[in-house]
Amino acid sequence: MGVKVTEKDYANYGKCVFLDNGAVTLGITTEIGPRIIYFSLCGKENIMFEDIERRFTEDTGKYGTWINYGGHRLWCSPEVNPETYCPDNSPVKFTVKGNEVTVEPETTPFGKKFSMTVVMDESKPVVTVTHRIKNVSGKPAKYAAWAITGLTTGGVCKLPVSTKKTGYLANRVFSLWDYSDINDPRFSMSNSEVRIKQDIYKKNAFKIGLNIDGEFGVYAVNGQIFVKSAPAYEAVEYPDYACNYEVYTNAYFLECENIGELKEFADGEEAVLSEKWTLLDNADNDEPDLDKIRAAIAE
Repeated sequence: MGVKVTEKDYANYGKCVFLDNGAVTLGITTEIGPRIIYFSLCGKENIMFEDIERRFTEDTGKYGTWINYGGHRLWCSPEVNPETYCPDNSPVKFTVKGNEVTVEPETTPFGKKFSMTVVMDESKPVVTVTHRIKNVSGKPAKYAAWAITGLTTGGVCKLPVSTKKTGYLANRVFSLWDYSDINDPRFSMSNSEVRIKQDIYKKNAFKIGLNIDGEFGVYAVNGQIFVKSAPAYEAVEYPDYACNYEVYTNAYFLECENIGELKEFADGEEAVLSEKWTLLDNADNDEPDLDKIRAAIAE
């Protein structure tokens, strides 16, 4: 059927742009953010976290209040206040070209120009999201693009662990935050994968980062499996002790996060971070099997 693009009000997010190809539906806010606030197989429930109550906010002093809103967002790493939490509560510019939508918020007070381009496949449950952060500050700036997907409650996330044979050299990197309890019952790992369960009864947060070499992270929820690709792992500097993929969870959502290279960008230069999303049917809500998912997305 091709990709149909429409504008409509959604929940309490105001006007949103929706893309639909008969297999998947995706919605992007245009009056705030932007956020990719909706993503599902057609006929199924949204897999994105929706902060309808606006529970998650951060004060940034003279810049105002940052609001999470939920869904997928683009941030600037490393995480600092106020720049990372620069409020994005205003309408955004958006352009539509066939099966492609680009959204651009206002330039930040810190000299960063953000943009996000979503391209939906003509028929498959696949979208590509390309993120750009351009340095327009008039001077060099060191940062990395950080693509964060906030997902709804009750699911299970799995990440492949590197099994490369590296001889005398290490092949796996793990980072834990000061609030991450290594004995947290939501977290477990083997020599081939990491598992993190979202639990609405666990109030404390947990976060882990690791190196994923050109693979993906998955989250099974609402009868679907969300597959978020990871960029190739390179011999470059990354934030958070050389991690290019991170997962954060609390009682209200789980986030799958891609991070690009941390480097100094000249004025006019931009960080670019692309990822592919795939939605697979999981009607029986089975635990995600990474080998089966590899085979499914290779078809």
